[in-house]
Amino acid sequence: MEGTPHPGVLKCEMNFAQQVSTTGGPEVLEWIPTTVNEPGSGEVVIDVHAAGVNFIDTYHRSGLYPMPLPFVPGSEGSGTVAGVGSDVASVKVGDRVAWVGVAGSYATRIAAPASSLMAVPDGVSLDIAAALPLQGMTAHYLVSDTYRLGTTDRCLINAAAGGTGRLMVQMAKLAGAEVVATVGSASKVELARSAGADHVINYNEVEMVAGIEAAVGTDAIDVVYDGVGAATFDAGLMVLRPRGTMVTFGNASGPVPPFSPLQLMAKSLYVTRPKLWDYISSPGDRDARWTQLCDWVSAGQLDVRIGHTYAMSDAGQAHVALESRATTGKLLLTA
Repeated sequence: MEGTPHPGVLKCEMNFAQQVSTTGGPEVLEWIPTTVNEPGSGEVVIDVHAAGVNFIDTYHRSGLYPMPLPFVPGSEGSGTVAGVGSDVASVKVGDRVAWVGVAGSYATRIAAPASSLMAVPDGVSLDIAAALPLQGMTAHYLVSDTYRLGTTDRCLINAAAGGTGRLMVQMAKLAGAEVVATVGSASKVELARSAGADHVINYNEVEMVAGIEAAVGTDAIDVVYDGVGAATFDAGLMVLRPRGTMVTFGNASGPVPPFSPLQLMAKSLYVTRPKLWDYISSPGDRDARWTQLCDWVSAGQLDVRIGHTYAMSDAGQAHVALESRATTGKLLLTA
């Protein structure tokens, strides 16, 4: 009968997703129709409100981090539960949820394990809920676990006007640390200052090491949080105190080239390359971080800045903007 849905498919309008069939530039993203089946055991089907855009999505698209082809990019977002499997009791239809680590989030509707979902409280909008999981929990584990900041610490945060960087500045200040921030343009200086940075260095106006040393002295940084990678790694090592810690967690300017451990010997430095998934491997760890982030947002202690919102069908434009490093705050794709 005309208008009767195919068995096993939720009643809905046509669904779409961004697909990558061959790796390359933003132009390889294809907006294609998709089918989402009824949820299976332990599964939930979600009408996507928004998906977060992250550098890791561009690494998957370009092939820097290989993925089986074809695939749908994206790993975080927010939305409303549209269907639940018969054995799912943790969520119900109509619940507002967010997620991180769910592959294929660049879509209008997705199926996800119920265990991967986090409840969105009333004090948090779905836009903020989509912008917060990956960058928010990354910032959280970096300042609270990889190197736990306290009131006697002085940290350097590179790319401090970006989505993760600006959140990290705020969390560092909540921990009572002194924050030295670097940014790449005059327009980003105020964004870092408004997040609470004590010192802001525009490394396109002053040489990075010289600017940091002028602000706080030589060998004066306890920990460097570096999401930029190749362009800033060596400078970060230069400004660390003896026995200081370099936390390299991103590749915005390209991956850090191989280096000799002897480079660390002059000041007995530590280097670590963490990833989020090892810090949210248990639901308890993940939910504790998420709860604190949402509490901070609801209390007005954490400002999540959404820099630009694109239609889900315009994901290629969002990737161009992100890779230009001209963006500030979080980029979202709305379904």
